[in-house]
Amino acid sequence: MERSREIADFLRSRRARITPDQAGLPSDGRARRVPGLRREEAARLAGVSSEYYTRLEQGRATHPSPEVVEALARALHLDPAEREHLGDLLARPTPARRAPAGPQRVRPGLHLMLQTLDHVPAFILGRRTDVLASNHLARAVLTDFDALPVPRRNLARYYLLDPEARERTGEWDRIAAETVAVLRLEAGRYPQDRQLADLVGELTLRSPEFTTWWNDHRVLRRTHGAKHYRHPLVGDLHFSYESLQPPGDGDQTLCVYNPEPGSPTAQSLLLLRSWTAPDATAPLTDPH
Repeated sequence: MERSREIADFLRSRRARITPDQAGLPSDGRARRVPGLRREEAARLAGVSSEYYTRLEQGRATHPSPEVVEALARALHLDPAEREHLGDLLARPTPARRAPAGPQRVRPGLHLMLQTLDHVPAFILGRRTDVLASNHLARAVLTDFDALPVPRRNLARYYLLDPEARERTGEWDRIAAETVAVLRLEAGRYPQDRQLADLVGELTLRSPEFTTWWNDHRVLRRTHGAKHYRHPLVGDLHFSYESLQPPGDGDQTLCVYNPEPGSPTAQSLLLLRSWTAPDATAPLTDPH
């Protein structure tokens, strides 16, 4: 992905969504040819010259200081994930911004944690939303990731390319669009990740909705929220999910789906757990 184009499209999309009223600007009586703020208005709000802002939006400016990035974030009303993404887009290229080569591995302690959390769905995501490990309830509620070839164990591929995901996932459009926004954030962090670029290319070709969501330039850091699934055996399942970064690896995320205690979902999980429980004597292995 061309960096200057990414910067330009992101800044244009962010200023296009802010009206002068929202920015606290008085009307100047001129007809507006563009939605949202003009370049000179965004520049004034950020405390930079129109010429400098134009160079930034065209990808021609040198890497701005953290103070300028923060001023732009305030002027464009960016949320924390968008602020992070803007900083990534404008940052000076360094070796640390290259995605590490080789497969990610989940340490044994985290595998044991997934085994301990066998009463709720839980899994570990890596870069590019790769599913690095999952417990049996996660595989029962979503799909059996362990049955897929390792390169295909990916949450974005599941939501966007697996027809069963559309049937199982409540509010599929929202969940799929949020997953695309997570990939957008990672693309800004690791602009030279070849595997991520290949995944984006595959989703562009095979998912009818992906291009629209990708071109929205929405970014999202997964933290917590609600999920709803429709399981063919036990029906509707409603969860509050939490996403946590295990210490020692900022590129891995532990995702846990919690039902309300005593709820129909909690009762359904008991049934599903009994029907799908794996052999307790099976060895714990790292699929990678």
